[in-house]
Amino acid sequence: MKYTQTTLDKLEDILGESGYVTRYERGTFTSGWCLLEQRKIVVLNKFLDVEGRINTLMELIPQLTIDFDKLTHESQKLYEEVMKKWVAVG
Repeated sequence: MKYTQTTLDKLEDILGESGYVTRYERGTFTSGWCLLEQRKIVVLNKFLDVEGRINTLMELIPQLTIDFDKLTHESQKLYEEVMKKWVAVG
C-alpha cells in the first residue's frame, strides 16, 4: 500500500461510508487516535504525517463496526485488503 494522500482519502471514505466522521484535532493521544463510540466520531492526532495517519487508520478500521454492504466497490476492495493485513499481523 502506498503512503499517499489518495490512500488516506480512500481509508477515510471507508469510515465515511460506514457513518463515521473523521476529525483531526490536537491532543495527547497515546496511540494517535480516540473514538467517541456513541457518535461514531474518529479523532486522529492532527500532528501525524500522512504515513502515520494511514498506519493509524489501518490499525483502527478492523476494530470498528463496518457495514460492508454499504461500501462502494472500490472501498470494499480496500477494506478487504486492510482486513487481510490485520489478520496477517494479528
